[in-house]
Amino acid sequence: MAGPDSSVTIIGASGALGFGLAVRLAAAGVEIAIGSRDAERAAETSAKVLEQVPAAAVSGLLNAQAAAANELVVLSVPFRSHHETLVHIAEGMRAGQLLVDATVPLAASVGGKATRMLGVWQGSAAQQAQELVPDGVPVVGALHTVSAASLSDLAHELGEDVLLTGDRRADKQRVAGLIDRIPGLRCVDAGRLEMARITESLTALMIAMNIRHRTHAGIRVSGLPDTLW
Repeated sequence: MAGPDSSVTIIGASGALGFGLAVRLAAAGVEIAIGSRDAERAAETSAKVLEQVPAAAVSGLLNAQAAAANELVVLSVPFRSHHETLVHIAEGMRAGQLLVDATVPLAASVGGKATRMLGVWQGSAAQQAQELVPDGVPVVGALHTVSAASLSDLAHELGEDVLLTGDRRADKQRVAGLIDRIPGLRCVDAGRLEMARITESLTALMIAMNIRHRTHAGIRVSGLPDTLW
């Protein structure tokens, strides 16, 4: 098996989850390209990562440039921007790249928190992404149950699972090789990409529980074998 990827693009790192992932991976020695629709915002986010991880190898680029920069591309954007962002970055993507989609189709009730799941014709945000990326670019759904606040706080000790969905085990194994570099995160194969409709909906459940208990809880699956990959 090839070694884990040493660089990754994160589209949407100005958001809470994308930023937390950038900080954690940068601290683990992964080179980060941050993509944004606005070059100034990309530069600002890169500077914020450097504040937390002074030795980070991080750069800020426009989305299309960032998407073409690395073989692994993480998409973490609000669902309202999901389709538009994918159409834009897909123009520069190529067969052999892999898209990790952390997007969740959530909406907030009037005056409430974002805990209402939206219907997606394809079944899930990850499946919508698979329709929009070029042929030869597989999609893996991931990071739907991980707290953005916990990721962003390097002093917080993680201890939870990341559920991966995708149609090829080799693709999920590659994503696991990247995410497993973050201490305290364990990647679990949760089935084919169609299962993303379930893992994405767990975000709403986790938000509701964390609001109720005023915490940043994650998920840990019991009874699994010691060796998962």
